Amino acid sequence: MLMKILDRLEETLIASLMAAATLVIFVAVVHRYLSGIPAVQDYVLHWNLAWAQELCIYMFVWMAKFGAAYGVRTGIHVGVDVVINRLDRGPRHAFVLFGLLAGALFTGVVGTLGANFVWHMADTEQVSADLELPMWIVYLAVPCGSYLMCFRFLQVAWSFLRSGELPHHDHAHVDGIDPVEAAKEGGPA
Repeated sequence: MLMKILDRLEETLIASLMAAATLVIFVAVVHRYLSGIPAVQDYVLHWNLAWAQELCIYMFVWMAKFGAAYGVRTGIHVGVDVVINRLDRGPRHAFVLFGLLAGALFTGVVGTLGANFVWHMADTEQVSADLELPMWIVYLAVPCGSYLMCFRFLQVAWSFLRSGELPHHDHAHVDGIDPVEAAKEGGPA
């Protein structure tokens, strides 16, 4: 139950950030082009959208950090595992487990260093250039995303120990479409 809530929260956050960033970029581009039209130029130039680019950058950073954790959970990260997959079961399992635990260690260290940085950043009065947002909030993406990614590495490692299977993303699968029903209707199976 708690894991389903965390999974949905992660997916909702990524999708919301992606949608909001797309909307902000669209509005900024429309504003830029409308400001060149003489009939609406005087009205549009009063809108100050200087903050839009900065906001989008911050949203994409947060999205990337949480998207990386999502990638670990669902198995969509690109990996070079040709040699590993050719090994016998025992050595293969050892290498895969080592890789997962190394990923957990690395992201745990990055999360801890990021948390330390954010802790010290919170004592400063530093704010972002356009939004005047406290910079510790911007940098909070590093420990939050890294700790979530560390958790996901440990989650996948635990699942791998129990089942011997890694999460696998099927690129042909679309949520909400039953392959059996699609085949009956004449669509791709």
